[in-house]
Amino acid sequence: MNADLIIYNIGQLVTGKELPLKDDESPMENIEILENGYIAVSGNEIMAIGHGEVPSKLIKFTTKLVDAEGCVVVPGMIDSHTHLVHGGSRENEFLDKIQGVPYLEILKRGGGILSSVNATRELSEEELLDKAKKTLRTMLSYGVTTVESKSGYGLDSETELKQLRVNERLNHEQEVEVVSTFMGAHALPEEYKDRREEFIQKVIDLLPVVKERGLAEFFDVFCEEGVFSIEESRQMYLEAQKYGFKLRIHADEIVNTKGAQLAQELNMYSADHLMAISDEGIEALKNSKTIANLLPGTSFSLGKEYAPARKMIDQGVQVALSTDYNPGSCPTENLQLIMQIAALKLKMRPKEIFKAVTINAAKSIGREKRVGSLEEGKKADFVIFDAKNIEYILYHFGVNHTKKVFKNGCLVFKR
Repeated sequence: MNADLIIYNIGQLVTGKELPLKDDESPMENIEILENGYIAVSGNEIMAIGHGEVPSKLIKFTTKLVDAEGCVVVPGMIDSHTHLVHGGSRENEFLDKIQGVPYLEILKRGGGILSSVNATRELSEEELLDKAKKTLRTMLSYGVTTVESKSGYGLDSETELKQLRVNERLNHEQEVEVVSTFMGAHALPEEYKDRREEFIQKVIDLLPVVKERGLAEFFDVFCEEGVFSIEESRQMYLEAQKYGFKLRIHADEIVNTKGAQLAQELNMYSADHLMAISDEGIEALKNSKTIANLLPGTSFSLGKEYAPARKMIDQGVQVALSTDYNPGSCPTENLQLIMQIAALKLKMRPKEIFKAVTINAAKSIGREKRVGSLEEGKKADFVIFDAKNIEYILYHFGVNHTKKVFKNGCLVFKR
């Protein structure tokens, strides 16, 4: 069988394929990297991966040949934690933030999530769609081909469903794949501040509606002091499981609430943030399939402690990295910057970082059989970086290294 597209002369081809661990590797350095590699694509899938001379049997006269010119090629990157669909922005809180006003204090003043809730309620579906498309185009330019997107800036049935409909439409109206998460329990809205149980029941009542309309695959709760307790979170998650939702959690971000242990207990796909995780929480994740999804851009933006990535990895926890793109605590679409912060502040190694934004990120959204690595039969999603090795991409920070992005075998971005 001949290829429709061949990328050849690849300096370093990060296939992302997981290999048996070597003695001198950390538990997250076991990804395959080929020197002088090539990728052969048929339709929208990978048909062959290799290194050295491209086999002539793969080439026909209509095959498109692309010279990678010795550059790095990696799987299409996955941003597995974003708050993509929202109205407004929160630069009016920026001075408070840099002066050290705690986030929970800003929230009490009606700022934070609640400010974005008001802005999101005011925008139409079309306005939210246009705003999100622009954001996704920026993410694509940094090499991101798959994004997880949460609701949670509605906190009422009408707006939550509006956000989720935008998620659904985005999958048909632009190139980046969007994985939808219902996060009706993102905060307690002002109108329910003295009626917690009633609001929690409203979230539970919305679960079958979201599921019946096919608007979300995952369910997420902000399990945090002053937001939703571990008991309240468990109550909502158990109901979500009844309707077939896959689970993820905002866990142990500001205060240790034992969210990581809840993730293990309920076999969640990911536990996210984890800046305040305990040793017991690390042990729980080590003994689970749950991915620890770390968001160092949020720590950077808020001036907070970073999640103990090195400790987690050294103890055998599998880690992903995401932007946490949102209008308040981390307003950036730049996953490359997050990777660079992970190297400089989390002390993660290059192979660990690329595993964290490819195959591990894919696992955290249940997509590892389709994306996250370059292997035969998987989607032909990949990025050509203007760099000769993966170390350079992390070392030279604050710039965009993307040269070309391919999604489903098609060129969708070129610098």
